[in-house]
Amino acid sequence: MGDVERTRTRVRRRFLPGIAVLTALAAGATACTGGDGIGGIGDQKNGGSSAAPAQPGKYRSLPQPCKAVDGKRLRAMLPATDSLTTEQREQLYAGTAEPSYDADRHVGCRWNTQTPEAALLLSVTFERVVSYDRAAASDDDKARQVYLRRLTDAHLSFPSPSASPSPGSSPASSPSPASSPSPGSGPAGGAPQSPPATGAPTSSPSPTGSPELGSRVLEGLGSEGFLEDKLGAAGATAAQARTVRIVFRTSNVIVTVEYSVQPSAPGKVPPAAETQDKTRQLAEALAERFSE
Repeated sequence: MGDVERTRTRVRRRFLPGIAVLTALAAGATACTGGDGIGGIGDQKNGGSSAAPAQPGKYRSLPQPCKAVDGKRLRAMLPATDSLTTEQREQLYAGTAEPSYDADRHVGCRWNTQTPEAALLLSVTFERVVSYDRAAASDDDKARQVYLRRLTDAHLSFPSPSASPSPGSSPASSPSPASSPSPGSGPAGGAPQSPPATGAPTSSPSPTGSPELGSRVLEGLGSEGFLEDKLGAAGATAAQARTVRIVFRTSNVIVTVEYSVQPSAPGKVPPAAETQDKTRQLAEALAERFSE
């Protein structure tokens, strides 16, 4: 019996260190799954990916475009001839709604008339932009993307995030209207090619030959906006049509106003200032309507 006990004692002594090692490893693995271990990192990743989605855009619906323009402004932009009957006048100013499959997302209205002096066309369009993944981009962000695409289509420069000069430049480096930058001037000397302060177009020259009356970015209209002025091709028998289009964004809604004037007599060109003023006044009135 003594030999048997001694054998059992030796077996127990041989396996006890191995059991202790296994116990320590198991304890270490348990510790790694909590706190600052691998489990903690996984929890942090899960928490970071579940960011709260952005709130919906300010506007959940759109106004009726055919009723968005007041009658006085319509009569100024689209004067009716004396030959029109009362019913014809009412039809003219009632407008024609554009087809829409979702009145809460995209609606529009058109008016047109013919006077002895010119053919006139006016259209107003409202588009509400919705983000289908507000965790990645808000409704306003998506609306701004739509606006910037249209700005690019109009061949206008992107609005500068800051109109202030770079830290390395000085006010003296900005060229005055009476002088042009020298070839050796720094980056600030090239700024007049696309000045952010005036929003002048960076592509073709103004159709009027005057930068302040050409296509440009507008300030103080909604969240951001631009004006596009186009002249139709001149012909031997047809007068040039001038089309002024203003696009502006207010929160998650894009508003487009287009006003076209084509004189009846060949060789005549609609005045830029008058056509643009009427279009801009209407755009400003619509922007105020959305801010109410």
